[in-house]
Amino acid sequence: MVLLLAAVSFITFTLFQLGPSDPAAAACGQECTPERVAEARVALGMDQPFFVQYIDYMRGLFSPRMIGAPGAQTLCEWPCLGKSFQTNESVADIIARSLPYTFSMAIGALILWTITGVGLGLLAALRKGSPVDKFIVGAASVGVSLPIPVTGLFLLLLFVNQLHLLPFTTNEINSPFGPQGPGAWVANYLLPWIALAVLFSASYIRVTRTNMIETFGEDFIRTARAKGLAPRTVTFKHGVRAGITPVVTMLGMDIGLLLGGAVLTEQIFSVPGLGFTAVHAAISGDLPVTMAITMLAAFFVIVANVVVDLAYAAIDPRVRLQ
Repeated sequence: MVLLLAAVSFITFTLFQLGPSDPAAAACGQECTPERVAEARVALGMDQPFFVQYIDYMRGLFSPRMIGAPGAQTLCEWPCLGKSFQTNESVADIIARSLPYTFSMAIGALILWTITGVGLGLLAALRKGSPVDKFIVGAASVGVSLPIPVTGLFLLLLFVNQLHLLPFTTNEINSPFGPQGPGAWVANYLLPWIALAVLFSASYIRVTRTNMIETFGEDFIRTARAKGLAPRTVTFKHGVRAGITPVVTMLGMDIGLLLGGAVLTEQIFSVPGLGFTAVHAAISGDLPVTMAITMLAAFFVIVANVVVDLAYAAIDPRVRLQ
């Protein structure tokens, strides 16, 4: 995990150095003179050699450090992620403000697409070849082909503009425990959840169906049926536990990626989460913010992979940790 995070940080830092944009000029403004741009480069620490900048940044992840122009430096408390080139706000504060929105989107969408995708995929596998199976597979093919912008804008047009059943998403709600209550939280994020669930559950339906059909044809399933076990026991205790591991792998990866920011969904529904913040930081050349969100997203993905590996032993009886 440490080596992967170090590699991600180094690559991201390097890409910014190789990019054509000048963060110092962007931070200084359009009417900035060359002298003021040079001063901005000193204040941002960009006058130092590449490796000096990189090591100084990484040191802030382990201990406090001084940031700012010489003679006007301030102490950045640990973990020091720097300050935004655009707003001079602490990056840690920006992350803390954006993360609850991303969590709100991820939690609801995760529950919705997991129940829908796995449930319908299992139903299609149990009814293989039937009209129910064909309908579910056809719906999944349509869902996986619909990009988030199409689904999101259609949902906004139908449920907000035409039917007036749901409100526009607002920045004032980022937790079910806020003063507005869990009902307002669900109503606020229901459309982003559905937009994400349509795309993700379609893939889960196809993978679950294919893998469960293969698992139901295994020798140990036929043996369990021959022993006279109840169909429910054969399906859920033996079949699902053995065939669900690919879905768990997908789930771990998707959770990690989604916690790093659902960029398109947050842009469409104007949710100021990590993805929304990362896009604006990358466009403006705001290196500290982009670095922090990239590192956080990589951390979520890596941890999700580790959790998935450990979960295999608990889910699949054929897998045991040594």
